[in-house]
Amino acid sequence: MQVTKLSDAQAYDAKLHWGMTGLRLQGMDTTDVESFSCSLSYFMPGGGAEWAASNNEKVYIVLDGDITILTKDDSGNEVETQLSTLDSCVIGLNETRAVENRTNRVVTMLVVVSS
Repeated sequence: MQVTKLSDAQAYDAKLHWGMTGLRLQGMDTTDVESFSCSLSYFMPGGGAEWAASNNEKVYIVLDGDITILTKDDSGNEVETQLSTLDSCVIGLNETRAVENRTNRVVTMLVVVSS
């Protein structure tokens, strides 16, 4: 078993994010997990992630707060989805998304990303 204590988790710099601190909990350079990584993201008020897509599946699980996930429908129209505490979503392979904390509270989100 490999354990990462929150007090030992290392912060990392996430591309295309602002006002967000990420802590790597499992995978990548933290533990030997090969098929996914798991991180804890703290989105400050006004923080977020730019529109982007990747060849990974992502699961977002909101642990505390309210956050807006922006995606596009099949016609290319912007769709806003509000996630609250213990809500979750899946961002599919190559799906374009953006993330915005439009509140005055810190949002805590668990992020699981396929390898």
